[in-house]
Amino acid sequence: MSLDTALCPTPAAPPAATPDFAVIKQRQQAAWASGDFAVIGTTLQIVGETLAEAADVCAGERVLDVAAGNGNATLAAARRFAEVTAIDYVPHLLDKALARAHAEGLGVTVREADAENLPFADASFDVALSTFGAMFTPQHARAAGELLRVVRPGGRIGLANWTPEGFIGELFRVVGRHVPPPAGAPVPMRWGDEPYIVTLFGARAADIRCVRRQFNFRYRSAAHWIEVFRAYYGPTHKAFAALDAAGQARLNADLTALLEARNVGGAGSLVVPGEYLEVVITRQ
Repeated sequence: MSLDTALCPTPAAPPAATPDFAVIKQRQQAAWASGDFAVIGTTLQIVGETLAEAADVCAGERVLDVAAGNGNATLAAARRFAEVTAIDYVPHLLDKALARAHAEGLGVTVREADAENLPFADASFDVALSTFGAMFTPQHARAAGELLRVVRPGGRIGLANWTPEGFIGELFRVVGRHVPPPAGAPVPMRWGDEPYIVTLFGARAADIRCVRRQFNFRYRSAAHWIEVFRAYYGPTHKAFAALDAAGQARLNADLTALLEARNVGGAGSLVVPGEYLEVVITRQ
C-alpha cells in the first residue's frame, strides 16, 4: 500500500438502497387501476381455461384466484363447479369479475386483498391459480410464500407468467426505456423463467411442471393494438400519460416497430404471439 493510498483511502461504495416496496406497490396499484384492464383481460380468457385444465381443477374443490383481475381463472374454475374465491387489490376489476360470473349464473366470492398478505388461514384451499397476476407483486418471495401457505399439502398452484424472452417481456423493456420503473422494482418476467420458479417454490414443492405456451394477441393492426393498450392497459396507459407529445410520439414509434417485427398475421392484420410459462406446482 502506498503512502498516498494510506492517507487518502478510496471511499467505500455506499450500501445499496433498500427498495421502498410500499411506494412501488402504490405505483403498481395506481397503474392497474388506471385505464380498464378488463377490456384487455377478457381477451385472455383462453389462458384461464388452459390453466384450470393443467391444474386439474375438479368439482367441489376450494380454489383461490390470486390477483384475479376481471376473473379469467375465476370463471374457468367456477365452470368446473369448484368453490371459487377471487382476490385483487383493484376493487373495480373484482366488480367486473363478479358481473361476468353472475351473467353465467356462476356463484363465486370476491374479496379485496393483497397477494402478498392473503387474509386466509393456512391450508384453506385445494388449488390456487394466478394468470399474469402474482408475477407483478413487488416482493416475489413473499407472494410465493403466501401461495404456498394457503394451499393444503398435496394441493396445486397453477400460474401463467409472461416470459422474459416473449412479447410482453420485450414490451416492458421498450416502455422502460421511455418511462423507467421505480428504483429497485423487481422484474415481473422473472416468474416466466423456470429456474427462478424453482428458486421461489422448490423448497416446499413435491413437483413442479413448466410448459411454455403461446397466447396470440389478435388486433386489426399495430395502430389498433396501441389504441387499445394506450387506453386500457395500465402500464402503457400510465407510460403515455407521463410523457409529453414528443415523448409519446417516440414511444408510439417504438411500439409500432416492435409490433410489426413480431406480427405473423400478414399485411392485413396483426397476430403477435406472446409466450408465457404455464406452471403447476404440487405442494409438499
